[in-house]
Amino acid sequence: MIVTLTVNPSLDRTVALAQPLERGAVQRVAASHEEPGGKGVNVTRALAASGAESIAVLPGSHDDPLVAALHAARVPVALVPIAGHLRSNLTLTEPDGTTTKLNEPGPSLSPAEQQHLVDEVVRQAADASWLVLAGSLAPGLAADFYVRVARAVRRAGSACRIAVDTSGAPLAALLDSGEAVDLVKPNGEELAELAGVPDAERLEADPDRVALLAGELAPRGIRSALVTLGATGAVLVTGDGAWFAPAPRIVPRSTVGAGDSSLAGYLLAVTEGAGPGAALAQAVAHGAAAASLPGSAVPSRDLADASAITVTPIGDVAVPIVP
Repeated sequence: MIVTLTVNPSLDRTVALAQPLERGAVQRVAASHEEPGGKGVNVTRALAASGAESIAVLPGSHDDPLVAALHAARVPVALVPIAGHLRSNLTLTEPDGTTTKLNEPGPSLSPAEQQHLVDEVVRQAADASWLVLAGSLAPGLAADFYVRVARAVRRAGSACRIAVDTSGAPLAALLDSGEAVDLVKPNGEELAELAGVPDAERLEADPDRVALLAGELAPRGIRSALVTLGATGAVLVTGDGAWFAPAPRIVPRSTVGAGDSSLAGYLLAVTEGAGPGAALAQAVAHGAAAASLPGSAVPSRDLADASAITVTPIGDVAVPIVP
């Protein structure tokens, strides 16, 4: 079982434009899609679509439109009731794949609701193989909320591995805490921000440098890093070394949730016993398949062909194993 936590889920509407976006203009919509979303929710959706066992923990009421959409899609969920309503996000995609996102802030959670959310994660993670902490935090939550969750899970005695996919203050708080995490999944821009590198685009085009910077996360409690680089591919750094896999050529339709599908592909392969190279290949295959689908749709296993992905070792880079 893979448990995901989405603190600030969203009902995602994706609008595909027939022409490039023009500010202030009236434009024709080619298509629109609405899907339940949020990083952890997307990971569970992608895992479920590939036949893996997963459950999404999230705040929300049974009558919330987002929750109703999850039930309709038969996505397993564990709900923590809250007083507020979950947010809606709008994504605009252009014909060349350019994506513009308009994200609402989401509801604030009371101290009691926050604790109930932590308690539910601890309960679900008791016998899980992985716990995924993913996405932005709801307004008003302390930046170290994911640290709080990870420590509560560890204190409860769970042996599950923990993966984190977040950015900004929550990711910085996690790294500053020194809490041991089995996997982080930044994209190139997020890694550049962590490393203080001003030119993220140049970094994303240099997998060797990405691997070196990802390896430097080890002293801060990180056991491995999966760095997604969009159309370039992805880099994986573990205690055994580093690998790069270029992305296959696709016709991009929407990049929304592609990174979440990459993480799902990686976890899917790892839980099936795959080694680092094969797991990276599955991550890239899943991410590319997601980017070729409309809106925030997630691919099934048969659409993500890892055998078509080439994986190459990178130099002498590895993340030292931390306690």
